[in-house]
Amino acid sequence: MLISAPGKSKARGFTLIELLVVLVIIGLTLGLTVMSAAPTQAQAMQKEAARIALLLQLARDEAIVRNRPIAFEAGPDSYRFLVRNERSWETLPQDDLLRERPFQAGPVTLLLDPPPNVPGSMRIVFGREPVDRPFVLTLASGDARATIRADGVGHFTVD
Repeated sequence: MLISAPGKSKARGFTLIELLVVLVIIGLTLGLTVMSAAPTQAQAMQKEAARIALLLQLARDEAIVRNRPIAFEAGPDSYRFLVRNERSWETLPQDDLLRERPFQAGPVTLLLDPPPNVPGSMRIVFGREPVDRPFVLTLASGDARATIRADGVGHFTVD
């Protein structure tokens, strides 16, 4: 039988200070990881521009296939696609891809070069022909900017 001498304890474990230091280190590591993994406003704007570029390409192709003009219309908070019927422009409520969508990084300022024919409106019309007018669409929100370039023959790039 072992008897321990008085004053010598065999306690094992961590002190409260050691546990607190470890928790602080873990908290700082998680905080830095989350901050680096969260997209910045510029990355969100690039992603939004890439999504719009793909939808513009789809709208252009749909205009050719449907043999009807399709327009992209945007405001500061959302954008949508319209199809030209006999006398007016109508939304595409049944089309899941070309439905109205809010901007993820809104409100967004849109600049079109060359400027739209009707001042105050942001509408890009895709006709039935495979060749359209080239344009540059710039999206800006705060300090973040993204540019969509269309060459007029169906190629859309994001800068």
